[in-house]
Amino acid sequence: MPLKVLIADKLDPKTVADLEAIGATVRFEADLSADDLPGSVADAEVLVVRSTKVTAATIDSAPNLALIVRAGAGVNTIDMDEASRRGIAVANCPGKNTAAVAELTIGLLIAADRRIAAATADLAGGRWRKKEYQKAHGLLGRTLAVIGLGAIGRAVAARAQAFGMNVNAWSRSLTEERAEELGLGYAPTPEAAVAGADAVTVHLAASGETVGFFGRDLLEAMREGAIFINTSRGEIVDAAALRWAIENRNLRVGLDVYPDEPGGGEADYTNREFASTLAAATPHIGASTAQAAEAVAAEVVRIVRAYVETGKPLNCVNIRARSEKDVSLVVRHHNHVGVLAGVLDELRNSGINVEEMENTIFSGASTASCTLKLDTAPDQASLERISAGEYIIQSGLK
Repeated sequence: MPLKVLIADKLDPKTVADLEAIGATVRFEADLSADDLPGSVADAEVLVVRSTKVTAATIDSAPNLALIVRAGAGVNTIDMDEASRRGIAVANCPGKNTAAVAELTIGLLIAADRRIAAATADLAGGRWRKKEYQKAHGLLGRTLAVIGLGAIGRAVAARAQAFGMNVNAWSRSLTEERAEELGLGYAPTPEAAVAGADAVTVHLAASGETVGFFGRDLLEAMREGAIFINTSRGEIVDAAALRWAIENRNLRVGLDVYPDEPGGGEADYTNREFASTLAAATPHIGASTAQAAEAVAAEVVRIVRAYVETGKPLNCVNIRARSEKDVSLVVRHHNHVGVLAGVLDELRNSGINVEEMENTIFSGASTASCTLKLDTAPDQASLERISAGEYIIQSGLK
């Protein structure tokens, strides 16, 4: 039976034809909202979303759903706990929008420095204020602090360096040696990074550890009148603290992300008073360029194709990380009916759970090797019974 795919967001139209070419049946309903989704997923086996929220209600309304593909990097719009509880894989498309987000970050930085939005508003209102807007500092020779040095952070740093800026960086994993390799100044703490910077840009992933990461203390550590840019996630910055910093530290702020973002592509934005205090602002469009859209769409197709061909999704983000305590049993065997059933019976009788299993057939199809990930190591007697089984060549732990 063809795999049933529901695309519930705007995506490169070519995606439909590419998915159909690998044998999928595709419904393309780009205007579905988070509230509409539960009523539209009943027969879907694969759900592709971009910004539409996938709630527990949606997941619980999809009895056949096996894979959710986020056409982007972050998965904070998907109820990950519910997906994992239901045994549904969640995959993402990391790195495909790196250039797009980095470009917008630099755009907001320039817009904040040159006060482009305010100048545009004055011109639209019939006011020619050349004396006021020629007071910009400029970026050449100034210092940018990059907080978070993943792919986007590095791309922003490279672009800022091309403008002649000095770039300092902080990341939990960044070392002095790595910073030197990248031509960046090393900051041992976020406070050290922002304290000497003329501008600060945030590129942290959303997690329990980063919610409210930029609070009043860190914002207060910035230079008065500095520029602050956030194109990562709205919840990383404490909204009340940011308002305080704008009012009391004269921070010039450029944002693409907000803690109170409405769902969907078209909606009312009620926090107009806060928006009016920003030097530059965009409605979470950082990842949205034609180039990024094409790259993301191609990655969606690649993920679904791999799932069709192997049953395993690429870029799966809700698979349990393996630990040093995990046990692998490797069984080399002749390729006969019932061989692995005997192994599984022995493990079940020993109270051992098989968490993962992969069987590889060798050339000629007469022998195979099976790797079983176990929650507990079998005792010696159990291992001997497995090794003594009919058609077993050899077995052992690794």
